[in-house]
Amino acid sequence: MISWFKNKSESIIGAAAIIASFSILSRVIGFARDRILAGAFGAGDTLDVYFSAFRIPDLLFQLMVVGALSASFIPLFTKYYKDKSDGKEWELTNKILNLIVVTFTLIIILVIIFINPLASAIAPGFDLPKHELLVSMARIMFGAQLILAISMVFGSVLQGAKNFFLFSLAPIFYNVGIIAGVVFFVPVLGEVGLAWGVVFGAFMHLLLQFIGVKALGYSYKPLLVLKDKDITYTIKNMVPRVLGLAVNQVNFILMTAIASTLAVGSITVLQFAYNLNYFAVGVIGVSYAVAVFPTLCSLYNDEKFSQLIEVFSRTTRQMLLFLIPATVFFLFLRAQMVRLVVGAGEFDWEATILTANTLGFFASTLIFQSLVYLLIRMYFAQGNTKSPLVYALISTIVFVLSAILLTQKFGVLGLGMAYSLSSFVQFILLWTSLRIKMGGLKEKQIMHSAWKMVVAGSLCAFSVQGMKYLIGDWLGLETFFGVFAQLAVAGLVGSLVYILSAYALECEEMQSLVKGLKGKFIKQAKPQETIVTSV
Repeated sequence: MISWFKNKSESIIGAAAIIASFSILSRVIGFARDRILAGAFGAGDTLDVYFSAFRIPDLLFQLMVVGALSASFIPLFTKYYKDKSDGKEWELTNKILNLIVVTFTLIIILVIIFINPLASAIAPGFDLPKHELLVSMARIMFGAQLILAISMVFGSVLQGAKNFFLFSLAPIFYNVGIIAGVVFFVPVLGEVGLAWGVVFGAFMHLLLQFIGVKALGYSYKPLLVLKDKDITYTIKNMVPRVLGLAVNQVNFILMTAIASTLAVGSITVLQFAYNLNYFAVGVIGVSYAVAVFPTLCSLYNDEKFSQLIEVFSRTTRQMLLFLIPATVFFLFLRAQMVRLVVGAGEFDWEATILTANTLGFFASTLIFQSLVYLLIRMYFAQGNTKSPLVYALISTIVFVLSAILLTQKFGVLGLGMAYSLSSFVQFILLWTSLRIKMGGLKEKQIMHSAWKMVVAGSLCAFSVQGMKYLIGDWLGLETFFGVFAQLAVAGLVGSLVYILSAYALECEEMQSLVKGLKGKFIKQAKPQETIVTSV
């Protein structure tokens, strides 16, 4: 078992497949979580408070932990782990772990002291009972975020070692813990049981990843060194990344704050729509970005810049192969998705339509949202954390201005519009700047494949729309089975049309995918990822 946990994913496609597969499973369980929440509480006060309570703990977690690990720790750990530098990789791990735990704990204590005014800033539209419940839930969730902070250090170790199995499995157990909170803790503890479920999920998240790093040879040592070249490097690169994440988090805080002033249930509608949108972003965008990041770091450290651009271009094309049909499905089947996932119990049809329309605006920029994760990793691999900060700041200004204008006329839908607009602006800035620095990103190859995918995607859209109406007229949409059948049949037919069309158009990425599937299931080929050595 230990030997199995130590297996590495040597190919980018293989690593992305592992991460994406478990991400899909995690998102499916997450949808089950959302359906249970929606059925139990509906689009009302309790879930508005629950989702708002996440904002402050999650903000600190994203800044302190994700900022340090994604920008600084993983590139440095990758270097030490590759060189087998006499245990330096574990010494670095313990230094960063202890620094994050001590710093994060002190900040949590400080924030808890001022939790009341902070809660008022997060949800200014809440009355006193909702405000008090938000404060109670947020205090409990700080404990969950501290546990997750430790777990994320171990998860970053697994990423750097290209061991993605337990890293990808942990979020599934996190969602199971939250479901346990709804099913078992709420009947005993009341509404705060939702928050204790988050703590339980975080603990299981930590346990799994700790097993993984122990299998790699890690042992804990209480090292806390502030004056150290590795710590200095981490902090130096962490600061711009933290500021960049802070700017991005402002989007979510502002969305929550603005939504709290709209109709009751607006925060819940916004959160459910975003969760569905993030399904595709997480499965495709995040999975590929996480999988390719160690390779990008290694190529840049070895000064293999032509290979770096080739890997980036190839990864972009592979992502587009899945992102284009995903955009079609989320735009044309959004109402069915929402009804299937959260349309239960107290979550009525009016809330379903509002959530579906909000999802439609999120999904319109699905491609740009996903590619931003890959682009940012390209900057981090080069030790550049300042440029993403500047572009995130600009995109947030766009979001704020557009959100203020659009919500006045469109309500919660305006937040979806504003978020998509800011994502597009961030993508354009990141891509243009990177292209100028690298002297080109092999856009010709990308466009050559993209136009074939777009044509196949258009045919996919026509088939999905046709099957949607055919199944709807036949079975109706009054039952769970009818909605599920419409989604499943239209999605299956659309997928087949896309695959066959792209293959007929001789799309290289689709041909590679089909060849790989044959190799896996028919044993006619054994595909290997190829990295060119020259351009």
